[in-house]
Amino acid sequence: MDFSPNQEQSQIRSMVAEFVDEEVSPAAKEIDATDEFPWDLIDQMAQLDLMGMPIPEEYGGAGLDYHAYIAALEEISRGSGGLGTIVAAHISLACNMVYEFGSEAQREEYLTPMAQGEDIGAFALSEPGAGSDVPAMGTVAEHDGDGYVINGNKLWISNGSVADTVTVFAKTDPDAGGRGISSFIIRPEVDNGFIVEGTEDKLGDKGCPTAELRFDDLRIPESRRLGAEGKGLLQALKTLNGGRISIASRGVGIAQAALDQAREYAQQREQFDQPISDFQSIQHKLADMDTKTRAARLLMHDAADRKMRGESYIKEAAQAKLYASEVSREVANEGIQIHGGYGYVKDFPAERFYRDAKLNEIYEGTSEILRNTIAEEMLE
Repeated sequence: MDFSPNQEQSQIRSMVAEFVDEEVSPAAKEIDATDEFPWDLIDQMAQLDLMGMPIPEEYGGAGLDYHAYIAALEEISRGSGGLGTIVAAHISLACNMVYEFGSEAQREEYLTPMAQGEDIGAFALSEPGAGSDVPAMGTVAEHDGDGYVINGNKLWISNGSVADTVTVFAKTDPDAGGRGISSFIIRPEVDNGFIVEGTEDKLGDKGCPTAELRFDDLRIPESRRLGAEGKGLLQALKTLNGGRISIASRGVGIAQAALDQAREYAQQREQFDQPISDFQSIQHKLADMDTKTRAARLLMHDAADRKMRGESYIKEAAQAKLYASEVSREVANEGIQIHGGYGYVKDFPAERFYRDAKLNEIYEGTSEILRNTIAEEMLE
């Protein structure tokens, strides 16, 4: 396996890295402080064709391969963990749901504006009583004439309060368990009964709104169903497998940011008449941080490579997400330690990296669920 980037992949990473250094990183502290959705950065990214990177050009995307996409997402996450989540939820979840399971008409109507960055997408699966246990969801979609009436609640929905297009999962056959779940496209601006109950005040991941949604007799036409009835759970699991690679990318980006900041600080900070980078204890921390970050990046690209080849990548995506998530927290923690007291205050970004990193171990499959998935694939 050779994951050395080709010319196009290198150019994409360099272009995104320059954008991040000039626009995203300088804005990250304010995004973290205000927790406001970064519309200006989204507009700039749309102009750079970054809001539909792996989506084919015929549907408004950039047509990039998955290696280029996750490399670009890594750079975005290096600048802002919240922005990384916005992009990952929009592309890997919402856009990919419509691309993989939508009809040609649905792709043209709903996917194209998302891939072009004109619309923001969200993926509404989790509920207050159904996170890891998806079949326990209570949201229902009842047949009514030539359409459906949806009632229920969703929780922890990234981009949920700002999305123009929301892919929603509901039970069309409540007695069939996981086989009774279907997926639908909801348009909040035109669908009566779509209610944003509020957004969460989170530890980190600022700038990306995490919303609680309610559907109150929300009526949609049958043309908004994605694929056949009863296929929603399979669609969700397949989409989340790809999404886990993007969350691994977010983790690697945050780890790289924490490593870069710690290295720079260690070379500048002096104690006992010398830079603290001269001390072996600091050097060993930096060596471990760099090694773990590199290993996580390789696992991420291995999963992406399998996805691109059309091979099974369930285990590899879970491993990449699990390892990168834990590495991002570990590297961010060591970054704080290297900064000492300065790492604990908001004058430096070290503490933000830690807060942003922790989310990776929770969403799109907790570390505990991922270990179950890996073991199941090993023992199948």
